[in-house]
Amino acid sequence: MARRDSGRAAAGPAAGAAGAAARQLADELARHGGPGRQRAARGLRELGAVDRAVYAAVAATPTPALDEPLRRLSHAANNSGLWLAIAAGLGVAGGGAGRRAAVRGAAAIGVTSALVNLAVKAAWARQRPDRAGAGVPGRRTVPMPASTSFPSGHAASGFAFAAAIGQDQPWLGLALRFLAAAVAYSRVHTGVHYPGDIVAGSLIGESTGQAVAGLIDRLAPARRPARAGPGKQRERPDDADPEGTPR
Repeated sequence: MARRDSGRAAAGPAAGAAGAAARQLADELARHGGPGRQRAARGLRELGAVDRAVYAAVAATPTPALDEPLRRLSHAANNSGLWLAIAAGLGVAGGGAGRRAAVRGAAAIGVTSALVNLAVKAAWARQRPDRAGAGVPGRRTVPMPASTSFPSGHAASGFAFAAAIGQDQPWLGLALRFLAAAVAYSRVHTGVHYPGDIVAGSLIGESTGQAVAGLIDRLAPARRPARAGPGKQRERPDDADPEGTPR
């Protein structure tokens, strides 16, 4: 019982820091009155409580067999290195279709990273979790990023890449989404993100990846029609009769 109480006390600073932005937004909604805004404020507070509770539960659950693989996976996805390596493999071994997919995937990562890091993170300055206070085991940890917490850039980049690749290679896109989900969870497991951060990042990445891939497809020049082979009949001029003689 004493151990459980000490864990709750340790998680207190993390919960307080994490909920500050959500409580501030909820208070602003409630202050402006109106039943709709009041319900939105209550819902926001409850979502924040669930978010922090899930983070604390993941931190408190012993997973020695998963800690090292997830730590390595999280590290591999730094600076989108994992996704760019996959794009390079597609470009080399995937033929024309693989090269087109690699270009779409890399472009989706670039646009999504700029959107998340330059716009969304600046607009929503959520503090990173206090993983020491939450009791995240040291064997899980990766370096704590200096940027703000919301949303997760790793999750956004992974889902953007998968969505762009899956535009015309759906089975590969599905497999990459599973890998992106594992990367996203690894950010919670290692203690550097709250679950809400990775959910938001995944949604931003998925929608941005699809939009970028669709835009590239629309802007790409139409493929040239195949040339007629020697066995195919050549087109007759408009002024020739069916026998091929001029009229």
